[in-house]
Amino acid sequence: MESKIKRLIKKIKKGDQAAFEEIVNLYKNQVYNICYRMVGLPHEAEDLAQETFLRAYTHIDQFKSDKTFSTWLYRIATNLSIDYLRKKRPSTYLDADIPGTEGFTMYMHVPSDERLPEDRLIENEKQKIIHYEINQLPPKYRSVIVLKYLQDLSLKEISNILNLPETTVKTRVHRAREALRKRLRHF
Repeated sequence: MESKIKRLIKKIKKGDQAAFEEIVNLYKNQVYNICYRMVGLPHEAEDLAQETFLRAYTHIDQFKSDKTFSTWLYRIATNLSIDYLRKKRPSTYLDADIPGTEGFTMYMHVPSDERLPEDRLIENEKQKIIHYEINQLPPKYRSVIVLKYLQDLSLKEISNILNLPETTVKTRVHRAREALRKRLRHF
């Protein structure tokens, strides 16, 4: 896969827009998910994902071919999301509906026809609360939680994306988990 990506990047650097479209198709879901998990708003996540690909295209010459492209791309998405949060912090209220959670579980993709409606309702409410609490974390902690537990990336990959030492990432993951544990202790 990585050799295919490197071939596409060489084509993009020569001006091949079809190659870039292929890159977008390969990574659009992952980039959108990172942005969405960071900002919690579908429309804003779409805009940030588009901006991520625009920045990647316009700065493709800055990509070093000895690095992993996905790490570079995810770093752009994460940084744009953090910048968005710094500039325009969305207000969320406890009784507000969390977009995108109607009728399914956001973090646990294990739907079953055998579950009772009451069980689904309880699970959805739990997920709304967890999503809300993740969104209350400072961006530096939210980003590591999103990348580690929702994108299932390793500490090394997160370290590369955020351009931080692996020990710092590990500390932030621990502190973020502790903060979430305290906020969710009544569950």
